Amino acid sequence: MAEQKTQQVGIWPRLRVADWAETRDTLHMWTQIVGKIRLAHAPLINHWWEVAFYVTPRGLTTSAIPYRTGAFDIEFDFVDHRLRIRVSDGSRRELALEPKPVSQFYAETMGALGELGIQTRIHPRPNEVDPAIPFADDYGHASYDPLAARLFWHQLLRADRVFGEFRSRFVGKASPVHFFWGSMDLACTRFSGRPAPPHPSGGFPNLPDWVTREAYSVELSSCGFWPGGGEEGGFYAYAYPEPAGFADYPVRPVGASYQRENGEFVLPYEAVAAAVDPDQALSEFLQSTYEATAELGGWDRAALEADPHRCEHR
Repeated sequence: MAEQKTQQVGIWPRLRVADWAETRDTLHMWTQIVGKIRLAHAPLINHWWEVAFYVTPRGLTTSAIPYRTGAFDIEFDFVDHRLRIRVSDGSRRELALEPKPVSQFYAETMGALGELGIQTRIHPRPNEVDPAIPFADDYGHASYDPLAARLFWHQLLRADRVFGEFRSRFVGKASPVHFFWGSMDLACTRFSGRPAPPHPSGGFPNLPDWVTREAYSVELSSCGFWPGGGEEGGFYAYAYPEPAGFADYPVRPVGASYQRENGEFVLPYEAVAAAVDPDQALSEFLQSTYEATAELGGWDRAALEADPHRCEHR
């Protein structure tokens, strides 16, 4: 990938999806392996929040994973391009993030855990993709462009900051700002508090329906960012269940649109990055799409929303 095509410009980094698609797809499989390790050991939290990663000053982390009487964590370090495994007894292992097939990354990661005394069994094939090639047999995904990986992480850093500010204005049930490795997206979800109708079967490749039904068990308004949906990735927002009139609700900023085939509003990343005030442009998208859900869905906004200035006297 030519550096002049993928570079950081101004405040928000620019990264064309076409320039790093092979690295993205390889990294997606690597994150699924590490995510499944967390899934194997973490207790169930509503809507599968226990499986997600979090943005850090160096990359993406599992956060602490309980193991026997201690804990361990795994971090993708996109500064030094290392996979770091740290255990509460002081032991650690590191693997290089570099061009290598998924099969090799899988063997190295599971081997490192074994050396650390962490016994782990995972379902050894990916979810939410088709075809779902078993990790041990995946020799095709083998790319890693360190510049692209770092720029993607910087995209996540910017989005995480704005999503975090948006989340702070809601006192009802809301997810953390977290990264789901199944779909490879950063997401934040608000909930009305009312149960939702059972999610219909199908729609997600290689994902059991009971997994989806747990994720969508409460009425919600969700937003996120993923490295697709535009030349440089895209922001999205949707409601479940979708209230009548949702698709026609006027959302901001200019450039946002409703995709009927996916049932969600989208805003290309490049529209945000090129805006005079990128943070404000993204904030308008998050707020207006939430308002579409809350207003049309009859949410109790007075009880669920917070005054962002309520603690300025502190």
